[in-house]
Amino acid sequence: MKKTILFTAAFIAIAMVSCLKTNDEHSRVPVLPSTPYNYMVLKRQNNNQNIKQVIKDESRNTINDHSVTLGRVLFYDKNLSINNTTSCGSCHIQKLAFSDGVALSKGFKNLKTPRNSMAILNPILNNNMFWDSRASSPLELSLEPVFNHLEMGMQSKEMLVEKLSSIDYYKPLFQNAFNTTTITTENISLALTHFLHSLFSENSKFDQGIPVNFSNFTPVEKLGKDLFFSAKLKCGQCHSGSNFSAPDFVGGPYGDRFGGGDTEEGPRGTANIGLNEVYRDNGRGDGKFKIPSLRNIELTGPYMHDGRFATLLEVINHYDQGVQAHPALDNKFLVNGKPIKLNLTSTEKFALIEFLKTLTDHSLLSDIRFSDPFVQ
Repeated sequence: MKKTILFTAAFIAIAMVSCLKTNDEHSRVPVLPSTPYNYMVLKRQNNNQNIKQVIKDESRNTINDHSVTLGRVLFYDKNLSINNTTSCGSCHIQKLAFSDGVALSKGFKNLKTPRNSMAILNPILNNNMFWDSRASSPLELSLEPVFNHLEMGMQSKEMLVEKLSSIDYYKPLFQNAFNTTTITTENISLALTHFLHSLFSENSKFDQGIPVNFSNFTPVEKLGKDLFFSAKLKCGQCHSGSNFSAPDFVGGPYGDRFGGGDTEEGPRGTANIGLNEVYRDNGRGDGKFKIPSLRNIELTGPYMHDGRFATLLEVINHYDQGVQAHPALDNKFLVNGKPIKLNLTSTEKFALIEFLKTLTDHSLLSDIRFSDPFVQ
């Protein structure tokens, strides 16, 4: 009898703690300015007409400061997970350039995800998302983590809509953003996409150096830049363009939207870089993984799809001496049919790291427009 009473008491106590934890998340409310922050100015700083057209197409011509504000709240709201423990912002932390600083992230059940959380950097400049390039746009990406069985665990669209509809602060936010208090998964996805579009990094030391011919660079940073773009290293061939990422194939919904003239079918931006001779995680196939943006790279480690490299020096050492043979190894890493050996000096490695640090946009890391509105 005593055992039964003790078991019942323990069960009630656990249930009360669980309820309190759930109710605590519902009681949190976002702290927002009376007038929304100006997000649209970020897009006016970039005159690329192709980018503007993509923003218009993917945002369904509805993007505005209110919809980005709603997206910001959704991005940081733990109520989007099944048990109110995890938000998008849990694995994409502003001060870490929207990465999370660990090799493998933990989801809503405290279980590790199978791949490293990619930093969110200028997603509007990419067709293909995730390490295996399975999503073709930020819009397609936006709700995948919410319904992922390890990440946030929401079981259905209907469950998500019902849950958010019961939270008081969402009705006015949806009204301001989309002129309706009716919450739909399409508008949830759109608002998250609008916030992702606003995460645009273009104020690094490198960006500031372009109009002054890099006179703001130290001699070591200039050496690193020259090495990065050299014919010997070819770093700039894969990490190219304003986003320092691989161009995209025509497989995305907008085709080869940023030029390049490549008509190869299927998504590009992936490559086998010789991480393994045999891959347990085969990526998109044949050990090919997305070539990520290098912007803010000093903050987004650990590196690679499995977070195997803790430092930039380890990454450089891989390309220097560690590329392994594989039937699908990218041609850039082959010399006479064998994996390349760069034989970099310690000075050259240091210079490369110093150059990569010039790609850090410190203003993005502290901009209140992208911060967690639930932190008071």
